[in-house]
Amino acid sequence: MNFVEELRWRGMLHDIMPGTEDLLNKGMTSGYIGFDPTADSLHVGHLTQIMTLIHFQRAGHKPYALVGGATGMVGDPSGKSAERNLLSEDVLQHNLESVQLQLQKFLDFNTGANSAQMVNNYDWFKSFTFLDFIRDVGKHITVNYMMSKDSVKKRLEGDTGMSFTEFTYQLVQGYDFYYLWKHNDCVLQMGGSDQWGNIVTGTELIRRKDAGEAYALTTQLIKKADGTKFGKTESGAVWLDPARTTPYQFYQFWLNTTDVDAKAYIRIFTLLEREAIEAMEAEQDAAPHLRVLQKALAKDITIRVHGEAEYEKAIKSSEFLFGNTGIEFLNELNEAEVIGLFEGVPNFKIALSDLQAGINSVDLLAASTAVFASKGEAKKMIQGGGVAINKVKIESPESVYNADALIGGKFLVAQKGKKNYFLIVVE
Repeated sequence: MNFVEELRWRGMLHDIMPGTEDLLNKGMTSGYIGFDPTADSLHVGHLTQIMTLIHFQRAGHKPYALVGGATGMVGDPSGKSAERNLLSEDVLQHNLESVQLQLQKFLDFNTGANSAQMVNNYDWFKSFTFLDFIRDVGKHITVNYMMSKDSVKKRLEGDTGMSFTEFTYQLVQGYDFYYLWKHNDCVLQMGGSDQWGNIVTGTELIRRKDAGEAYALTTQLIKKADGTKFGKTESGAVWLDPARTTPYQFYQFWLNTTDVDAKAYIRIFTLLEREAIEAMEAEQDAAPHLRVLQKALAKDITIRVHGEAEYEKAIKSSEFLFGNTGIEFLNELNEAEVIGLFEGVPNFKIALSDLQAGINSVDLLAASTAVFASKGEAKKMIQGGGVAINKVKIESPESVYNADALIGGKFLVAQKGKKNYFLIVVE
């Protein structure tokens, strides 16, 4: 497998330094991508870089995943309009450990010569004094060179300016590359297209400091076809941590991809072969309503991130909402998963004491909660057979519900018609 060609046909390649492809074709090459631990989880925006490392390893090369214990303390100005908040050491350490565990799920750390390796730049920066740094690193890169970078220019031209801390980020990242080149024979740094300036600073430092050769490759920044930011939903970022974004929500994010975006994403975010993808594209073009690409995309990536069992649970969750799966399925979910399943669905709270005493359906849906705007409306629709509690049709406006009806001791699910759900949560 040719790494660069693989990125090309998948639509991932953005920039590549001359000589890089020849280098990769000569044999196993060591290369790295950095991940700053700004949160205790990676999100889907990081998946492009994770997939780049996966393809790199599959092509026979040795991938390094660098977690930025040092750079995470500084803040990368690339693509930012304002300076980000600095994290405490305790928070940073927690984030580092969480991100490392996630990265270990994607790469093979026990496959011989090209086994993946995890490194933390805090290991080589923790004893590097400020004076040593400006003498041994800073003297090799001019201020003119640093200010010529787009990431710096945009911030300096903006209203917020840039602190010295963020200004030095490209030197710190550049030294990462130098250190890995010097000690790990790592001759290639990869990243998103917004990282080109920082990466090239590293190649320049290697050249000026030790007359060495190093190379750079960047991938496309992923956007939706309508130009909006990839990986964002109304409720925020889509995380890889199931405690932040449940596997069902994660699955739905990919399943709800537009036809145009699905054609791009299935190449970028899956390991499916070209022939299989092109066959599915033809099938999608012939019958768009079947959403073949979206289903394959959602399945592949949900299994890789969360495992087959969670994928099956996500399927059952969809069938629960849109099919005939019974209410007992909710007993398989924890509280966070139930809340995630009904994200975007109106939620109402009710006191446990109201249910313990017993409450009739009309009062439950139109007094204790606001599923219906009035008792008259509730009564009329119940009499028409169009309302259900826990997927069982309410027989009469006088039907009484108590705590025994609760799912997991916490929830009631109300339905108006087949698709209008309401979650009632007991306090």
